[in-house]
Amino acid sequence: MATDRVALVLGATGGVGGEAARQLAARGWSVRALNRDPDKLSPRHKASGLIWHRGDAMRSTDVASAASCVSVIVHAVNPPGYRNWGELVLPMLESTIAAAVANGALIVLPGTIYNFSPDAFPNLHETSPQNPVTVKGRIRVEMENRLRAAASTGARALIVRAGDFFGPRAGNNWFSQGLVKPGKPVASITYPGAPGIGHQWAYLPDVAETIVRLVEKSETLETFAVFHMEGYWDADGTQMIDAIYKVVGNPKIKVRRTPWLLMRLLSPFVPLFRELVEMRYLWNTPVRMDNARLKAALGAEPHTPLEVAVRDTLIALGCLAGDRVNGL
Repeated sequence: MATDRVALVLGATGGVGGEAARQLAARGWSVRALNRDPDKLSPRHKASGLIWHRGDAMRSTDVASAASCVSVIVHAVNPPGYRNWGELVLPMLESTIAAAVANGALIVLPGTIYNFSPDAFPNLHETSPQNPVTVKGRIRVEMENRLRAAASTGARALIVRAGDFFGPRAGNNWFSQGLVKPGKPVASITYPGAPGIGHQWAYLPDVAETIVRLVEKSETLETFAVFHMEGYWDADGTQMIDAIYKVVGNPKIKVRRTPWLLMRLLSPFVPLFRELVEMRYLWNTPVRMDNARLKAALGAEPHTPLEVAVRDTLIALGCLAGDRVNGL
């Protein structure tokens, strides 16, 4: 039987999982986290206040043991190094589903827009058609389909879809892997988008706060609930660049275009380039997410001013002097 305000977070050392775990704990939840070797966790993670369980999210018995009597499972875990998605992602989700059904728990999945193709653009709603054009997109659609099925067999599911993540401790993302170089002052910005094309961004702490607020009122939601976040809508691709200019205090920083042709040529040999090139269509077409349903549920979407979000992100990346952001 589930225990109120006890959550298991899979992926608690990652971006979304870590921020969701931190915010749940700050609001008085007892938060468990699964890790293959808790003894090797960083001092920051050991001091986080989470209850660490030794185990692997790819082993169903480990997930079941850690999930005993929890009321919420945050499924924010990915295969190590983002390798073998096709073979590992769905079995990992099945372990979470089995544990949730056994405990009558709510499964929370941080969603993406990979599910969608240009036939659903430019304005995305929760019910927009899903006709993915990438491997990851097809896997994402199947993940949501399995959660929808699980919602009829004893579990509940909550999916929060958002744009491109950025923020302190956000892990792999376009901001830290493309726009700037971590660990160095910002000398140039490499922007992936086509001139004049809008893009959707999501600040990780805002995403986590949205998830936590929805979790805390989940009893009022459908057994399978989906919400979109608006985050930051950059209408022409210049607002994120301007925010970096203002935070760094240098409006003369050079803006370069992502070398897509070179990346395409190297993609057979560099897996990261292959994945990035596959997602290029999201930079060539405006994609804006409608958050009307989220605002109806919460009253307002959590929203950090863009310059504050960019400043905290650059500090955490070691690109800007300042007080580092605390937490997971």
